[in-house]
Amino acid sequence: MARSIQENVYSEELVARVRALGQRIRTARIRRKFRQADLAEKSRLSKSTIEKIEAGELTTSLGAYAQVLWVLQLDRELDLVADPGLDRDGLAFSVEHKRVMPKRQVNNDF
Repeated sequence: MARSIQENVYSEELVARVRALGQRIRTARIRRKFRQADLAEKSRLSKSTIEKIEAGELTTSLGAYAQVLWVLQLDRELDLVADPGLDRDGLAFSVEHKRVMPKRQVNNDF
């Protein structure tokens, strides 16, 4: 059986995370009593794009995911994605590899 693009290109962990995101978006839609067609209309996306988002398709644009999250009023959390202040590994790396410049001698000879 042929493998999908997602299975060939993306890690299993990433595929699982985006599928879980799709399920959370689906749950949010259902809680708001929206049909997929309603969400498509409100987000100005096609119903097939909504279906792909809810299936966690990684080939669907980030803009489409963001638009749906905005319509569902779940977009504020996007501010936390890749926030430099929350990047523990990056912060640790920058501290470990901080360049220390030697103090310059001040020449007071005038």
